[in-house]
Amino acid sequence: MFQPNHHQDPQPQPLSVMDVDQSEMSIVQWDGTQNGGFSQAQSMMLNSKKLQDDLQNLGLKIKQHENNLKLLKNQKNKLDDSILDTQVTLSKYHSSAATGTENEERTSQSEEETIKQILQYGPSAASIWCQLRANHTSYASYPTLTKDVIGIVATLGRVDDDNLSRMLSQFLGVDTMLAIVCKSYEGVKALETYDREGHINKESGIHGVGASFGTALNGSFSVICLEDLRPYCGEFVLDDPQRRLDLLKPKLSTGESPPGFLGFAVNMINVEYMNLFFLTSSGHGLRETLLYNIFSRLQVYKTREDMLLARPCISDGAISLDGGMIRHPGIFSLGSWKEMNIRFPRSSASSASSKYSETEKQLMEMRWKKEKMEEDMKREQALLDAARHQFQRKKEEFVKFLAESSSYAAQQPHMHPMQQQQQQQQQPMHPMQQNHFMNR
Repeated sequence: MFQPNHHQDPQPQPLSVMDVDQSEMSIVQWDGTQNGGFSQAQSMMLNSKKLQDDLQNLGLKIKQHENNLKLLKNQKNKLDDSILDTQVTLSKYHSSAATGTENEERTSQSEEETIKQILQYGPSAASIWCQLRANHTSYASYPTLTKDVIGIVATLGRVDDDNLSRMLSQFLGVDTMLAIVCKSYEGVKALETYDREGHINKESGIHGVGASFGTALNGSFSVICLEDLRPYCGEFVLDDPQRRLDLLKPKLSTGESPPGFLGFAVNMINVEYMNLFFLTSSGHGLRETLLYNIFSRLQVYKTREDMLLARPCISDGAISLDGGMIRHPGIFSLGSWKEMNIRFPRSSASSASSKYSETEKQLMEMRWKKEKMEEDMKREQALLDAARHQFQRKKEEFVKFLAESSSYAAQQPHMHPMQQQQQQQQQPMHPMQQNHFMNR
């Protein structure tokens, strides 16, 4: 008989102190004795993160206000330039009105008078062309020649002031004022042909036309080919029916426009409506091709004194309405002028009068916009100042916090490794980030 096998579970043995993991023992001990220190460190880390977030948000707010203020200043500068241009236009009108109708009739030059002066100037290619344009039968007889020629420089634009017309013609000189303007090189070839020996064929082109009118063309003449000119490639003045060029206004070292500055000559010529929408094969009009090439950035001033004071701002020459002229920086034209009869015709008084009320209305609207913009700038500046003040206070608070954190860390030489690891995961800020905020 077998003895029953009574299975007995082994009795639990008490754990030895040596069997407990030392790290777990340390955790128990640390949790028991240093829980208060850990809570304080964790609170400091949370406070650090909040301060960092506040500084970053304030920095973004400062940047936004700075960008808004910069944009408003740029818009105001453009508006100031537009107001200046409009004031110049109105001052020209008042100046013209003050001279009286009698004086205007005596000094103003119409397009018919300009053409008359060209015809009386002598046997020239320009005078022959004007005769051809006036004779419809002959004009139709030269389709190859007339198809490409636009006209004479002196007849392709108008100005609002007689003194301006006189000074612009003096600046350009007779050869340029009488130059024939062609769309393409085909027109240049049609104006003059040559035989096999290279001599001019007097029976064809503009020479043949002159012979038919009993006018022998001698000497040279200037021809401008628009498609061969390097055009202006910048922006245009917005909403301007004349498509004036948006040129950068001259500025003194103070940032102000020179006193007496009236504008750029290239924008002070009014292109006739029939030529306003003319485009070359590459899509450029008369202002950005012909006028820009003969005037470039020629500046116009009210008086010679104004022009001379603005010398540091003059890059492509300048003229004044009282007879001053700087052809290029450092090159002055002095002495008395020989009067030139060939001048740009003046815009009609009725046309100028009809534009006056609309121009005055535009000036009032621009001044109102400027006032509103200045209010926006003041408000934006106040917001920027407040944000900078808040940032400075928050920065000082953060600096104080960093100093207190360093003092606290110095008093905790036996920090548990797990606490060190958690603090490393929640470090307040990288030194490079601290430098970024401290230097704002």
